[in-house]
Amino acid sequence: MQLKWIVIWYFAAYAIVTSIGIAHTVFNITVRHMGTMRDGPGMGEGYERTRPWHPLYNLLVFPLFAGLCLPGGAAVRDAAALSLLWGTATVVLDVFGWVLIRHPWSLSFREFYVDYQPWITLIYLTICASPFLALLSKGLR
Repeated sequence: MQLKWIVIWYFAAYAIVTSIGIAHTVFNITVRHMGTMRDGPGMGEGYERTRPWHPLYNLLVFPLFAGLCLPGGAAVRDAAALSLLWGTATVVLDVFGWVLIRHPWSLSFREFYVDYQPWITLIYLTICASPFLALLSKGLR
């Protein structure tokens, strides 16, 4: 596994999943006429209705990109290393991107790590499981 490609594929997967989530929220607000952050408490109905879908977005995207990172003869230890790296990177990126750096869609620690349960935990588990799912799809060695 080359670190350069592991990082590139990780950021590609993260960007795709984030873009899908944002597009889903915008769709809910503009097409389905659901409420926005300005219309009520929290992130608004348009976003709140997408939350159960977030783990699914990750389940569809991250294993594909993990498969690009794992070589043909990859072993369970390779998947474990990728899982640890991607899981850690996600937690760090999420803290900065969704909590510490203030923007219109940023959340407090409580909103992100308590109120966003069980979805954030399922997302993290999915990302950590993705290399193992990719390895299973290639066949265990």
